[in-house]
Amino acid sequence: MNTVHSPAVAGQFYPADPATLKTVVDGFLDSASSAVDGHVQAVIVPHAGYVFSGATAAEAYAAISPTAVYERIFLIGPSHRTAFQGAAVDVENCRYETPLGFLDVDRETGLALVGADPVFRNFPDAHVSEHCLEVQMPFLQERLRKLPPIVPVVVGSVDGNGLRRMAEVLEPYFVPGNLFVISSDFSHYPSYDDACRVDRATGDAISSGSVELFVDTLVSNARKGIPNLATSACGQLPIAVLLMMAENQDGLEIRHLAYTNSGDSKVYGDKSEVVGYHAFAVVRRDNVEDKTAGAVFSLTPKEKEVLLETARKSIATAFEGRYWLPDDSVLTPVLKAKCGAFVTLHLDGRLRGCIGNLAGARPLYRTVAEMARAAAFEDDRFRPLTGEELEHVHIEISVLSPLKKISSPDELVLGRDGILIVKDGRSGTFLPQVAEETGWTREEFLGHCSRDKAGLGWNGWKDADLYVYQAEVFDEK
Repeated sequence: MNTVHSPAVAGQFYPADPATLKTVVDGFLDSASSAVDGHVQAVIVPHAGYVFSGATAAEAYAAISPTAVYERIFLIGPSHRTAFQGAAVDVENCRYETPLGFLDVDRETGLALVGADPVFRNFPDAHVSEHCLEVQMPFLQERLRKLPPIVPVVVGSVDGNGLRRMAEVLEPYFVPGNLFVISSDFSHYPSYDDACRVDRATGDAISSGSVELFVDTLVSNARKGIPNLATSACGQLPIAVLLMMAENQDGLEIRHLAYTNSGDSKVYGDKSEVVGYHAFAVVRRDNVEDKTAGAVFSLTPKEKEVLLETARKSIATAFEGRYWLPDDSVLTPVLKAKCGAFVTLHLDGRLRGCIGNLAGARPLYRTVAEMARAAAFEDDRFRPLTGEELEHVHIEISVLSPLKKISSPDELVLGRDGILIVKDGRSGTFLPQVAEETGWTREEFLGHCSRDKAGLGWNGWKDADLYVYQAEVFDEK
């Protein structure tokens, strides 16, 4: 595959002539005053035409050190041209073109996202005419001396549960080695003064780092009856995902860098109906210890007991409309560490539900609580569990290690390794114990996972991406 995404808005949102574009972008960056101490993990930047928002966008990009080295850049913004469900990851194009040259696409990471959760999907139409990501690319090309590949993601309609799942899948990538660029304009079409008030409230909510406050502020803004206010932030869904990821990590600060709106434009400064523009940087402070780095998920008998109790009580209290979590006094560093887990329910010796999370984006005890409820009530293969059945259900928990990509099936050790197969936007996984329970050979293990779980056919695994992981498995016996 050697497909290139051609510019969709060159000559409209920004100059199509390379020399002119370079001069304009460099001028914005040279005039920017933003400087931050610490490593920039993410930025929130506007995506209007450069004549309106270019100077504000430059404040965010100027906060990034030109010598910063990133492994990949996640470009995430809202869909303006196409209506669809989920988040569209571009895994069709190998490069994006701008008048300043080419940006490589990290298709492998894109395919991993698509394979991790159905909320991510391969929907090429979302990218064809979209401008919100494209306008960021010339700034990246001019600011970074070493430009890594990009992962383009356009977000359509996603509910609250879908946003949480997006954050859980993306959070393992939310590390110093990657940069997240969140593309969003803010208030749309109120008067100049109303825009300043609305955008100040929205900006303060983002700066707080609280996704709950951000959502509450959006609702509050909408209820104020402000004339012509169509939205407080067109990229509110990507921003919410960013806040969800950031709130789970220590040592991050969200810094507000600049605000303008289209009424401030010297060329088109109409103040009767404006669009707002904020610039933010999410900065990882220096010398902050990563408490989960290198954690070894070897569980003590007491920790296993706490997780089993968490699974059972989280299901039981769901019948009462309550949400149960263990007391903080029993939570050890291992139980608070971020790693994936599956919860499996058996009834009368037969499977009654099994759902898990490979990504490991939340503390282990929370993951177990959520997966237990999901296994009881959300496994599409079974009707929801009843209270009477819960008394007889047997609970098994599998705590997972990080995923490791393998280049040959010979690296798969039956009984020790689980498998994740990813290809063409489809994925399937088997836990390590499946091989022991079935007595399958390695080829049968891969074939069944490929056909029965990923829908790729018996031999589909042979040209798919293969990942292995280990699991510490325990139950209520």
